Amino acid sequence: MNIPNILTIFRLILVPVFVLVYFSSLTYNLYLALIVFVVAGFTDVIDGYIARKYNLITKLGQVLDPFADKIMQLTVLACFTIDKHLPVLFIVIYGIKEMTMIIGGFLLYTKKEKVIIPANIYGKIATILFYIAIIAVALKYQYGVYLLILAILIAIFAFFKYSVIGSEKIKQLHN
Repeated sequence: MNIPNILTIFRLILVPVFVLVYFSSLTYNLYLALIVFVVAGFTDVIDGYIARKYNLITKLGQVLDPFADKIMQLTVLACFTIDKHLPVLFIVIYGIKEMTMIIGGFLLYTKKEKVIIPANIYGKIATILFYIAIIAVALKYQYGVYLLILAILIAIFAFFKYSVIGSEKIKQLHN
């Protein structure tokens, strides 16, 4: 277990913390939940930086890191949907995309060769834009929903890129 993996596990722990704070009766619960969300985002950046800089990239980290991101993003969308900040369609589309990626990634990883598809630039852009969009929606910025639509569209594009890479890796394994 190394620092980046510990930060990723911490990020997973922040998911239920976000939900508890978001639905609490605390004054400013939405803003406090946003702080939890932003802290999760910073730990994502920090763990990736540390892992690359100090060559601490592990198979576990390559699997857990994107899983932690997806779970946090789906949780935030679910909370915002339940609270009527966003239409149900957002979580349905994003949820299908993310669950497909989680299942696909799991299936590739459970192969004998433990295939892992690394993050691509489109996925990273989508994640950054997702964080900005969620903050904008929470703060009722008038274009927040449009930013979220853009983040989801970029995430879907990244998904297709991941699918192509995954297909190529499977073909290489069978040749």
